Amino acid sequence: MSVRATASVPTENGSRYLQQLCKHWSHNLEVTFDEAHGAVRFPAEGRAGTFPGDALVTFDARDTALDVRIEASVEEQLEAMKDVVARHLDRFAFREAPLTFDWK
Repeated sequence: MSVRATASVPTENGSRYLQQLCKHWSHNLEVTFDEAHGAVRFPAEGRAGTFPGDALVTFDARDTALDVRIEASVEEQLEAMKDVVARHLDRFAFREAPLTFDWK
């Protein structure tokens, strides 16, 4: 069973941030992306810890927001991935940081 969280992050630069994040993570992780959608698979064993299964993070850029979805194997992994995504996104969006994440 997996756990999920979604957030709609207000920004007019969602496409730019999506592409920067995906390019950054593509050096070490399985990544697919274009200007509107990205997907990053984080392995079960990695810098964020050791978990029962992989985590999948997807991004969808809209005109006024970047939608983020995280699917993880357990709650602890989900919380770790929320932190990883928020820290990295704020780093690339330093002119707007800290961005607002309304995790649901």
